[in-house]
Amino acid sequence: MSEKQLDAQYYAKLLELQQLDFALVELTLYLDTHPNDLHALQQFNQLAQQRQQAAYQFEMQYGPLLQFGHSYSRFPWQWVETPWPWQV
Repeated sequence: MSEKQLDAQYYAKLLELQQLDFALVELTLYLDTHPNDLHALQQFNQLAQQRQQAAYQFEMQYGPLLQFGHSYSRFPWQWVETPWPWQV
């Protein structure tokens, strides 16, 4: 199994996903204690949609992010290709 070369855009897209994930975790914690904050809920939903789109684009270009059926794989099976997102 050989490790593929990653371009700068790979890291930029992965960073974008990490930033969206961070914001979504923070908004989740906030909304747990402020469930009636409509603005925060709207922001959460907007970021969740952005994250879904960013993850889809990342996976189409670089391969799956999640295992256990949460991400699709193209042929051939992509999970043997390294590095995996959590290794960079």
